[in-house]
Amino acid sequence: MAEVREFNLPDLGEGLTEATIVRWMVAVGDVVAVDQTVVEVETAKALVDVPCPHGGVVTARYGEEGDEVPVGTPLVAVAVAGHAGASPAATAASVASASAPAAPAPAAVPAAEQEGSGNVLVGYGTRAPSTRRRGRVGGPAPLTTPAAAPEPAPATGPEPYGPDPAAATAPAPVRSGAPRHLNGAAGTAPARPTPAPTPPTTTASGPAPATTGPVPVISPLVRRLAREHGVDLRDVPGTGPDGLVLRADVERAVRERSYGTTAPAPRGTAPVHSPAPVPRAAAAPEGIRLPLRGLRGFAAEKLSRSRREIPDATCWVDADATELLAARQAANEGHTAPGARISLLALLARVCTAALARHPELNATVDTEAREIVRLDAVHLGFAAQTERGLVVPVVRDAHARNAEQLTAEFARLTESARAGTLSPADLQGGTFTLNNYGVFGVDGSTPIINHPEAAMLGVGRIIEKPWVVGGELAVRHVVQLSLTFDHRVCDGGTAGGFLRYVADCVEHPAVLLRTL
Repeated sequence: MAEVREFNLPDLGEGLTEATIVRWMVAVGDVVAVDQTVVEVETAKALVDVPCPHGGVVTARYGEEGDEVPVGTPLVAVAVAGHAGASPAATAASVASASAPAAPAPAAVPAAEQEGSGNVLVGYGTRAPSTRRRGRVGGPAPLTTPAAAPEPAPATGPEPYGPDPAAATAPAPVRSGAPRHLNGAAGTAPARPTPAPTPPTTTASGPAPATTGPVPVISPLVRRLAREHGVDLRDVPGTGPDGLVLRADVERAVRERSYGTTAPAPRGTAPVHSPAPVPRAAAAPEGIRLPLRGLRGFAAEKLSRSRREIPDATCWVDADATELLAARQAANEGHTAPGARISLLALLARVCTAALARHPELNATVDTEAREIVRLDAVHLGFAAQTERGLVVPVVRDAHARNAEQLTAEFARLTESARAGTLSPADLQGGTFTLNNYGVFGVDGSTPIINHPEAAMLGVGRIIEKPWVVGGELAVRHVVQLSLTFDHRVCDGGTAGGFLRYVADCVEHPAVLLRTL
């Protein structure tokens, strides 16, 4: 007999608590080898290929493409051989010969059986046998899984979000592979006394469907919203998966009630009418709701934290970049291959590292708990890159130790990975200073939010021809606006102004700087 093992979404590091399924690499019935990639997921930072530590036949996939899966919940179920050393073919034959209605009895895994690989994923021991419920062998992928029967428990007081008027002793089915938050529980809920029978209720569209268990809602906040507006969740048709009641469903029920529907009245009494209908134009308009998760959600949390914690200030200056462009053109003469040409971003990066060497106060971070400023030795330079997934900030490690050609190559590699969505979490962490070239969007200036927990960001606007005074005469020059947003806790305006002035001087007179490239 084959034993079914469930593989949970492992801890992907950096405090990530969930991931979104992007693409399944296997289907139910496929034979997989140990450490074979079974699914591609998107975290808040990057796309990640997830390998399965078990070899055998895939019996179930938990979740569809686009679903968000919390860390620690099942991804796939794999039927492995019931004895050590069995081949995948034997396992497939064992799975095919298993009776679909019967589930294998759980048995202790022999010490000699080690189907897991030696590669240990972060927060997930691959050699530890699964203690979760065994899946049905040979059956189709379970899209819903009945929750385990709860043990009776004495009442300990009111729920955080109020009692459930339709609660019963048996919980409703929970979709596997999705966040399980019926009444705030994860798959099971404590038993409650069965309420007294209530007469059937009637909604505007007819009799309300009878319920035999707790009404499934998307979150406890939905219950609180319904309670505050006096809405019975049993009368609200859910539009979510498997009839899940969403916040929009409750809000719709509140609006419909305020528009003037006729309330049901007891037999023999006159119907009670609500106030006159309110025109729909007076209601708050409904727009498209987009989930704030993945890369966008991670950026929102980080930027919000930066604005809350960092007292930022911005200074800026215009600089004549004509000589810098001429120096770049001279350095690239004779180099026709795209990879051999020094980029303008690389020259600006060299200017940044040279300026940070003179003003190390800005290559720092603030330890708020210890109330200390931590000045950093190495310069790990982040640069903003716009992709289809959103804005990302790849990091060039040890930028202070690289010349212009090396910086050009590293910028090209990271930019290509960002566009392809293959940046690793290591490529997006550990930055100490950020270079933001927003001039590519055709704008002159900006006051960006600092990339927390860094202390400063240099912004570069577009380089455009403008009238400029040179040697007492008016001339047409290539002018760029430079801006510096800095953490006012690490330095004052004098240091920030000195840094920015040095950067502008290098842009206007790059000859001295180019000798070190």
